[in-house]
Amino acid sequence: MRQQVLFLYLQSSALDSQVVAWSSYDGTSEGPTPPVESRPTAPYRTGVDALRDGWRLIQVAPLRPSPPGAERETGFLRHEFVFEKLVG
Repeated sequence: MRQQVLFLYLQSSALDSQVVAWSSYDGTSEGPTPPVESRPTAPYRTGVDALRDGWRLIQVAPLRPSPPGAERETGFLRHEFVFEKLVG
C-alpha cells in the first residue's frame, strides 16, 4: 500500500465550508507531484466532498482564539484538514 496525502485549508472550521487553499503529495506516482501552481482549481469544493470521494480524514488543526487586539490581523491559514488515501 502506498499513500496519497491531501491538505485542504477551509474558510472555517466546518468541514463543509469552502476550500481556500490546498496542496497534495502522491506517494504512488513514479515522478514528482505536480506543483500546486499547475492546478488552477482546488480538487474539491469542500472537505466533505473529499470524504465522499474516499479520502480519509486523519488530522484537523486545533482551534485557537486570536489574542486580544489581533482578531483582524492576517497570518497562517488556520483551518487545515489533512486527508489520506491508501492505494494498493
